[in-house]
Amino acid sequence: MKLSVCGSNLLDRDVASKSDPFCVLLHDVDGNWVELARTETAVNNLNPVFGVKFQVDYHFEEVQKLKFAMFDEDKCSSQLYEHDFLGEFTCTLGVIVSNKKLHRPLILANGKPAGKGAITVRHHMIHYNRHMH
Repeated sequence: MKLSVCGSNLLDRDVASKSDPFCVLLHDVDGNWVELARTETAVNNLNPVFGVKFQVDYHFEEVQKLKFAMFDEDKCSSQLYEHDFLGEFTCTLGVIVSNKKLHRPLILANGKPAGKGAITVRHHMIHYNRHMH
């Protein structure tokens, strides 16, 4: 299945311009958060609608913990700690599947809300055609 993500009212971490957010999807592997994918960067945008969709395999018999983390891109670095953290949302894939659209506040590392920052996650079931082109 595919998950699409958009943000709203993200924290503004840049001095001269608005934040340049991107979203990283991580999943829990034996108690460690491992990056699955990340979106493109939305330049100067506190209400990004990301075009990149996350591809996730749903195993209904498993508890699949996911974390959506928003960062403000500061430099061309793949190291996440080099970018400003804008907040995160953690849930299970089952919660996403049982909601058509999930709108939740973003939380900072100290457990406090990330301003008014929020994330919206939608899931898109992929229907396979027999006639593949």
